[in-house]
Amino acid sequence: MATATAQESVDRFRQLSDGDAEIQAHGKYFSCSYLLDMETHSFLVRVHHGRIEELIVDPEPLVAYDFAIRATAETWQEFCRPTPAPMYHGIWAATFRRGMRLEGDLLVLMQNLRCLTRQLELLRVTGPLG
Repeated sequence: MATATAQESVDRFRQLSDGDAEIQAHGKYFSCSYLLDMETHSFLVRVHHGRIEELIVDPEPLVAYDFAIRATAETWQEFCRPTPAPMYHGIWAATFRRGMRLEGDLLVLMQNLRCLTRQLELLRVTGPLG
């Protein structure tokens, strides 16, 4: 289960995402569910019309989602820095060079890429969840 620190960062991420002007401006069709696997914890994010409907820390193994973004804790640490090092600055760069993996229905990921990218950039404010 998540620690108090993990829950605080999850709550902050949710608050930032739901209040983000860019996500809200473009998020009318931003609806999907995805898993962020950060090695020590995983996070299931369900987004509906640009707002986080549900954010589950360490979901049960059979909980469904559209796609997953998986990486080591070290990769997430660098990705979530305010100014990431080269090749940690985005999911594509990290996938090509830093061991991040994209799994599942990548069409859904691509359909929501703009808002998803912005949402992941908010991790540079909160730091890695958990």
